Amino acid sequence: MNLQVDPEMIDWELFGRPLFEDPSAQSLSRVGVVDVGSNSVRLVIFDGAARSPAYFFNEKVMCGLGSGLSDTGRLNPEGRERALAAIARFQALAARMEMPPLIAVATAAVRDAEDGPEFCDEVRRETGLEIQVIPGEEEARLSAQGVLLGWPDASGLVCDIGGSSMELAEVRGGTVGHCETSNLGPLKLQTIKGERNRLAHIKDTIEQLHDRFGAERQRLFLVGGSWRAIARIDMARRDYPLRVLHEYTMTTADLAETAKFIAENDPDKIRSKAKVSSNRMELVPLAIEVLTRLVRTFKPTDIAISSYGIREGVLYEEMPPQVRDRDPLIEACHFAETKDARSPGYGRMLFRFVLPLFPDASPQRLRLIKAACLLHDVSWRAHPDYRAETCFDYATRANLGGLDHAERVFLALALLHRYTKKRPSRFEDLFSLLTPKQVEQAEVLGKAMRFGAMLWLKDGTRTATLDWQPSTKTLELFLMPEAECLFGEVAESRFGALAAALGAQPKVSLR
Repeated sequence: MNLQVDPEMIDWELFGRPLFEDPSAQSLSRVGVVDVGSNSVRLVIFDGAARSPAYFFNEKVMCGLGSGLSDTGRLNPEGRERALAAIARFQALAARMEMPPLIAVATAAVRDAEDGPEFCDEVRRETGLEIQVIPGEEEARLSAQGVLLGWPDASGLVCDIGGSSMELAEVRGGTVGHCETSNLGPLKLQTIKGERNRLAHIKDTIEQLHDRFGAERQRLFLVGGSWRAIARIDMARRDYPLRVLHEYTMTTADLAETAKFIAENDPDKIRSKAKVSSNRMELVPLAIEVLTRLVRTFKPTDIAISSYGIREGVLYEEMPPQVRDRDPLIEACHFAETKDARSPGYGRMLFRFVLPLFPDASPQRLRLIKAACLLHDVSWRAHPDYRAETCFDYATRANLGGLDHAERVFLALALLHRYTKKRPSRFEDLFSLLTPKQVEQAEVLGKAMRFGAMLWLKDGTRTATLDWQPSTKTLELFLMPEAECLFGEVAESRFGALAAALGAQPKVSLR
């Protein structure tokens, strides 16, 4: 990319102007979704930047509505009582928060049960909540839209497993294509007598799905609690250093090893090590059978876990096109800067300042640089002794979409160097997710932000520019006259540290 053009133009062309304060996004600043599933009933309230919202409230009750459904044709009686009580609580909480009306969707259990309409009527009478019972194909579409909330340009196959059903949806170039539903939920599989019969049913169903979708596939995106439990077990087996499920990836070889690990080890020990609930662990052996056959049949390039699913898909459904088109990472970072930074707007100027240091950066790398600049000051309230670690923890653990695990660690390491010269030993395992070159780039970015943050005036006047010549290893700082007084001893020391990180000779000139 040619960075000789105006950095401001690059900023707007790549990322656009933030939209979270636009009326089209403000209407989505707080949205509540109730998901009535076969296993659980959950309320999620989204808040903040509409394109990459924070989870203001998230509560789940394991009701087991679909337990025994295949035998009786009806919802589990105890599950009905628990679900009704949970929904009544959710409605009361929403009223106290002065929320807009909650959006409620019900999936396979309520859809298939003969008393599903009766249950919805009871909920409406007792709580006032109108539940929309969605068809399986619609469930697949909404789950796929949830994936698009985090991966705007996702391409591959989205697989959402619930208690009573499993849905597949094709996504390509940021749009949802063909959708299918099946009866491969673990609660349904529990009713099939005999392992051989169950495995044959799984094989036949997945082969039929494969025939309807065709062979061409890329990534397999997994949505649903049983898939997340398998991912937790895979993480535990591998001693993976970052315990963030969203965008965690597995190879087909990883999955085979984890299936073997599950088969050969005590479930209670696995559950304890991987921190999986007992209710979820009970379904894992059936879920791994389905996933193993799915991967063997569809042959994806790799497997990615999505923490976003049907609830996020409902939010995505509410978004106007101009909001959907935005970068979720950049929108979230803009929102964080506006809400928490001491001087909102400095991040954009800082991005323009550090940009010359990365002349060959890809658009994907530039968005991480932009995100780091926007977040460079959001942790200032932390104690100075812990500010660097707070920044690192924020980037690796925050609810941010649109970046994989290596990108999370890159962002975190850059923010760490923004505040300290040292790398705390407790983070060393995470650095294994980066290449040596990425580690070096993160250090350069962090030190550039550490230095550049000292040179801005409150009125937004540009006070300095950098000129980096890799061929001659020269880093020149051009100071505007009004900024000469800002270049004191500490600033000079930080400029020298930046030059050292580049292996460059520092030079200072007045404009």
